[in-house]
Amino acid sequence: MKGLLICALLAGLAGAPAGEALAAATGTRTAVPAVATVHYRSADIDGVDLFYREAGPADGPVVLLLHGFPTSSHMFRNLIPLLADRYHVIAPDYPGFGQSGSPERATFAYTFARYAEMIDALLKQKSVARYAMYVMDYGAPVGYRLALMNPEQVSGLIIQNGNAYDEGLGAFWDPIKAYWTEGTAERREALASLVTLDITKFQYTDGVKDLTRISPDNWIHDQALLDRPGNKDIQLDLFYDYRTNVPLYPEFQAFFRKQQPPTLIVWGKNDKIFPEEGAHPYLRDLPQAELHILDTGHFALEDKLDEMAPLIRDFLDRKVATVN
Repeated sequence: MKGLLICALLAGLAGAPAGEALAAATGTRTAVPAVATVHYRSADIDGVDLFYREAGPADGPVVLLLHGFPTSSHMFRNLIPLLADRYHVIAPDYPGFGQSGSPERATFAYTFARYAEMIDALLKQKSVARYAMYVMDYGAPVGYRLALMNPEQVSGLIIQNGNAYDEGLGAFWDPIKAYWTEGTAERREALASLVTLDITKFQYTDGVKDLTRISPDNWIHDQALLDRPGNKDIQLDLFYDYRTNVPLYPEFQAFFRKQQPPTLIVWGKNDKIFPEEGAHPYLRDLPQAELHILDTGHFALEDKLDEMAPLIRDFLDRKVATVN
């Protein structure tokens, strides 16, 4: 029976209703699990409209989902319902991304420090005092800065292609590092191609074996938002500000060593932006971390949800729900 239940779960992740799959496997009828309701909300944080997706029981253990570039909480749209029966899931969009506001650069600092402060303010506004974090790409420095602010509040980490070690900044970063060294208009403009449709599509498709698993809605959605007036300069500001994360790596690592949060690492090994070399160093500071290297690229949830969701759910059930 346990094997049949697992088959039903995986069938559900692949698109078939779990109840129907179990009924077919057992020859009996069973109730179809309720579909989670996702709420689409906004909060005023220091005069900026911060959009977030929210689902799950209000008193459930909180799981904070922090997205990467160039996407938004949209990257978690398929994962959220798979957690929300038991977990209180919150997935914000940073200013300049997704459905959040995009204040003028003259009045708002587009920095990773500012983003962490705003997520902290959102959590305080919602009276969230403890949470696990899923961090990916930009979500890693945002989340780790948040952890430095509130180390005792972090109940666990799920790390997916999010860097905290020098080994994780490979050749892809060379033009960006050149901009860090020489913050000239020429170096800045040389990075403009990183916000074009070709590169946005590349981030979703490179390193993926079965492209039929990747919805083209992803890069169409993201590019439409990148192409908004003024957004290119917001993104170029963030490329430059990323340099401020690197000196914090030793502090991030010290947080790992001291706090030893339960940690699950699920990493797309074919990612050229945050390659596999950035995954293994975590084990130096988090020797009990559970590491899974997946045969996919940057946005692993898009084609490996059927592998990742059971790993994530099992990890949360064992390591987070039981201690909250």
